[in-house]
Amino acid sequence: MVQRQEDRHRRCERAMDRPAKRATSADVARVAGVSRTTVSFVLNDKPGQTIPEETRRRVLEAARSLEYHPHSSARALAAGRSEIVLLSVPDMPIGPGTSRFIEELAAALVEHGLTLVTHLSGARGRPLPDVCATVNASAVVGFESFDADTVRALYSAGAEFVFPSQMDDSHSMRAIGRMQAEYLIGRGHRRIGYAMPANRGLRTMAEDRLHGVTAACAAAGVAPPVVASTNLEVAAAARAVTEWTAQSVTGVCAFNDETAIAILAGMREHGLAAPADLAVIGVDDVPTARLAAPPLTTVSFALHELSRRRAEVIVAGLTGREPSFTAEAISPQLVERSSA
Repeated sequence: MVQRQEDRHRRCERAMDRPAKRATSADVARVAGVSRTTVSFVLNDKPGQTIPEETRRRVLEAARSLEYHPHSSARALAAGRSEIVLLSVPDMPIGPGTSRFIEELAAALVEHGLTLVTHLSGARGRPLPDVCATVNASAVVGFESFDADTVRALYSAGAEFVFPSQMDDSHSMRAIGRMQAEYLIGRGHRRIGYAMPANRGLRTMAEDRLHGVTAACAAAGVAPPVVASTNLEVAAAARAVTEWTAQSVTGVCAFNDETAIAILAGMREHGLAAPADLAVIGVDDVPTARLAAPPLTTVSFALHELSRRRAEVIVAGLTGREPSFTAEAISPQLVERSSA
């Protein structure tokens, strides 16, 4: 008898150590005293069904008490599609600007009942269509356009909407570079440099911005920009500064704020100061831009509005409406500080 009691005690202890089993719709139905069909109607707010208010209340209270969370597959079956939006992030450094965009996009999608899942693409990563099928994504979005083969594979993997599939975002990127160069030229700089990021994952975006800088120089009748590559190391940035000073550059358009702050550090290695010796302007207006020495002049854009518009495009694509997205949604603005 004592041995059996000890055995029961040990089984109870083991059971207490295990996490509670996930509640099911059958559990909710049992506690509420209704059928699983009724539970489905109530929790999915099924239209065309007349459910007594008392019954609805019991189901909702049972679901809360059991901490019931429907499986994504069940929600997808009820809604006709999943709530997952898959964001493909290319093989590039995830800086403050990129992180802020992802956070804003996730928040904007939540307002539409959608959940953002990110996938870091890379040489050793799983193919994007495989990830799409695994997470049962309804929509797939990216920072750059997908090639035609990838788009076909994503639709075959179950995606209902792919964005951007054939979108040319270079216009907005060039507009940012043009704004940088026009600001410096307007301040009297006639020899412009461009700080190109060394990371190849950023090269497409960086080259688009460089095209904008080059166009602004041509329109103003000044020489094309002097391009120097750098990473976020002081030594590399100092070498870029050496190239610019050797060619009488007086103003530099940096790919982004992080690159610009590296250039400021490289200038200090040469005993140079901004803007007296070399004016520097960045892009993104990251939180540390105002803390740079000196505070960084930069180009900002309305990330909240951009993310909201991007979420609306995704919802439109998922609901069969014609999605539209224009470069004007980026709305670049000059933020003047002390570096230029």
